[in-house]
Amino acid sequence: MGAHFLSSPAFCGTLLLFIANIWLCHGVTRHYRFDIKLQNVTHLCKTKSMITVNGKFPGPRIIAREGDRVIVNVVNHVKNNISIHWHGIRQLGSPWADGPGYITQCPIQINNSYVYNFTIKGQRGTLFWHAHISWLRASVYGPIIILPRRNESYPFPKPHKEATIMFGEWWNNDTEAVISQALQTGGGPNVSDAYTFNGFPGPLYNSCTGAKGMADTYKLKVKPGKTYLLRLVNAALNDELFFSIANHTMTLVEADALYLKPFNTDILVIAPGQTTNVLLKTKPNPRHTTYLMAVRPYFTGSGTFDNTTAAAILEYEIPSKSSSATHHKILNVTSKDLPRLPSINDTSFVGNFSKKFRSLNNAKFPAEVPKKVDKHFFFTVGLGTSPCPKNQTCQGPNNRTKFAASVNNISMALPSTALLQSYFFGQNAGVYNTNFPQIPLKQFNYTGTPPNNTNTMNNTEVLVIPYNTNVELIMQDTSIISAESHPLHLHGYDFYVVGQGFGNFNPKKDPANYNLVDPVARNTVGVPSGGWVAIRFKADNPG
Repeated sequence: MGAHFLSSPAFCGTLLLFIANIWLCHGVTRHYRFDIKLQNVTHLCKTKSMITVNGKFPGPRIIAREGDRVIVNVVNHVKNNISIHWHGIRQLGSPWADGPGYITQCPIQINNSYVYNFTIKGQRGTLFWHAHISWLRASVYGPIIILPRRNESYPFPKPHKEATIMFGEWWNNDTEAVISQALQTGGGPNVSDAYTFNGFPGPLYNSCTGAKGMADTYKLKVKPGKTYLLRLVNAALNDELFFSIANHTMTLVEADALYLKPFNTDILVIAPGQTTNVLLKTKPNPRHTTYLMAVRPYFTGSGTFDNTTAAAILEYEIPSKSSSATHHKILNVTSKDLPRLPSINDTSFVGNFSKKFRSLNNAKFPAEVPKKVDKHFFFTVGLGTSPCPKNQTCQGPNNRTKFAASVNNISMALPSTALLQSYFFGQNAGVYNTNFPQIPLKQFNYTGTPPNNTNTMNNTEVLVIPYNTNVELIMQDTSIISAESHPLHLHGYDFYVVGQGFGNFNPKKDPANYNLVDPVARNTVGVPSGGWVAIRFKADNPG
């Protein structure tokens, strides 16, 4: 029987449809170029030369769809070594593109470049990128917007418009000098001078007046009676933040690029590295043309922190009302105009808020929580001390030690060779050990009276997990120096937060209260102050 060929018009139409289907299924390749360069930036009446991407603060946004391939050529024009981490991107099959310096790659030196090449697989939502060496991420960061595949919609009402708001910090001083001094003296680093909305400190810091004050304030313009999708990112270095919009309610629909069962709130908490998408329904007949948005820190530790509030403007576009009142209101804003935010150390609010998060868990987006656990790990997380070098004055406890963060009493010693490279070439001897403890080497009352010896060990240790292992990890805060909330990010994974609580984790009683049906999935979680959090994940992403 002979072959049958389509006539030319039909064949061309079928071919175009075939190509279109391939494009819909496999996505496209998107190219970006990041030039790391110095740029003069002015805020709070202070002009400083700071490291940026393409001269922007915050940096440019990455926009892609689920299934797209992203190629970013990063060219370093500054003296500082640098690397870029794509925070929350799973990097399935591309661990060398993850970005942390000396972990997955050696940093990019001056007048050198590195090409990050990865495909977005099974993800959609809001993430962000940032520098991942020293404190360069104070100014080197920007959003990642992952749209659903073409012809797919959000599992919530389609918004009228979308806006991205990145919370960050502004330092009048050089942040590299700030962290360098802290590492040398062992004391807590100096704090930022302001929190920011998309790089702008806002009117509450009151350093400038007139047009300069306007230039320091971020303004989000909206229309009455519309629904907006706000993509919120906490790019601050260390601080968890409360956020609210005066006289408005938000509906949370996504966290860390994973859909949620929607819930309403007037105030939200967002940890460093976390993202939250909210729907904002504007008032059909607003009483005012402007409302304040505000952030302030949530802090429970004993050290210093930036105890200030930053504000931005939500402005209704109503043609019948003059905008001159807006200018006056911005420059004469008072505390009564601010939304009410919890107190700085309101751990009760934070705990209750975090319990509201649930995965969407429907047929299309199921919560695939590991029910059977192959490996159980228990990590203590907190501050300890390290000895002060001879003939040096330190600023840690008793002025004779340095503060040292640790996990299971081990502080990370950064290697001089990338760990992934060492493993790939079988040259890990002298670079890292595989002896990281699965449980604390010494058990004690983690949230009670601290032990007499608070010194940590300083090593480069790796925990090796077999492929496809179902893991449960308990992270326990300690009171060795002081109890405080610790945000932690797991590279290459989303995990399920199956439980959390205060005090010491009880392995006999607490698992009975786990949520194994629809727990929230995240890539960054806060270990509660004086408490614990339990997560589960499948170790299916080598790297």
